[in-house]
Amino acid sequence: MVPNGWEEKSLKDICQKTISYGIVQTGENIENGVPCVRVVDLSKNTLNPVEMIKTSDKIHQSYKKTILCEGELMMALRGEIGLVKKVTPELVGANITRGLARLSPIKSVDSDYLLWTLRSNKIKNELSRKSGGSALQEIALGSLRKVVLPIPPLPEQRKIAQILSTWDRGIATTEKLIDASKQQKKALMQQLLTCQKRLVDPETGKAFQEEWEDTHLSNITVIKKGKALSAKNLVAGSYPVIAGGKSSPYSHVDFTHENVITVSASGAYAGYVSYHPYKIWASDCSVVTAKPANYLGFIFQWLQLNQIRIYSMQSGGAQPHIYPKDLEVMKLRVPKIEEQQKIASVLTAADKEIEVLEAKLAHFKQEKKALMQQLLMGKRRVRVDEEVAA
Repeated sequence: MVPNGWEEKSLKDICQKTISYGIVQTGENIENGVPCVRVVDLSKNTLNPVEMIKTSDKIHQSYKKTILCEGELMMALRGEIGLVKKVTPELVGANITRGLARLSPIKSVDSDYLLWTLRSNKIKNELSRKSGGSALQEIALGSLRKVVLPIPPLPEQRKIAQILSTWDRGIATTEKLIDASKQQKKALMQQLLTCQKRLVDPETGKAFQEEWEDTHLSNITVIKKGKALSAKNLVAGSYPVIAGGKSSPYSHVDFTHENVITVSASGAYAGYVSYHPYKIWASDCSVVTAKPANYLGFIFQWLQLNQIRIYSMQSGGAQPHIYPKDLEVMKLRVPKIEEQQKIASVLTAADKEIEVLEAKLAHFKQEKKALMQQLLMGKRRVRVDEEVAA
């Protein structure tokens, strides 16, 4: 049912120019040629003409119908079908390739509203059906032109687009905060875990002074293999099963360890370091515990700092492995346990800040998703000129 005052129109009927795909063969990449937007470019966070392939002016002019103008949209016809972005000022005058369609909305359709509508789940699902349901297939221009969209009056379109864009800016701001916090924490790890910066000893009120000891990981930890758990013995329960991946898709009714570090033992993510301050079943992984006079939180932060180094220790070709013996020989410098604890507390606090921001980001994304569903389907109407639309 169409909301009061709205219409349903095909994509063809709300575009002032014929919906067309772009250049079939761009030819040799010309250094100072005309930028051509490809499907792979749409998948990037920013559309940078410098990074795009360039075609000759002769080929460009032979595809005048897809020369990009301000306010137009570009949509992927293959790959991630339905992926759509707006033409940025830097791309005005550029062109598109065969894998994209150029959409040029009529004056009564706001380009930002059209952008949001094409990104809605309803339209993405319809595009998927029309392409055969596979992301690897391609949607024909004839099918794309027939896609039906809900079109409210222009003032309402603009208001809806404005609201969703505000949420997008909030999400982008939070993502930048997370990136900045991660970079700050990384720098702090480098300083604190290599003795470049010393923290204040709460007992003396002065910076820690004692020398750090050169040692091997085997001297401050116990590292053992996990306990195998076959599929036939797996019984879904409350305890995560930690194996070779980054996440835990399985659970079990029993556990093997609590408050330990795990290092994935095999697969593409062999070497992935994780800390579990709760009960787990440790399966395809190495289990790391701290020896007396050492603090597990400090050891975890040090392993995280060396995550890339640990990945580089993979062996075994098609099925990479990292064994306890590979970890045991790692060299490091360690302070006394009191300084270990202080360092770990500072870095854990930084982790908590990042977790709070990531939870906030997840909430924003979920709220925006729900709001898109309500606004773009007319289930929730917006105020236009101080009056609620009927």
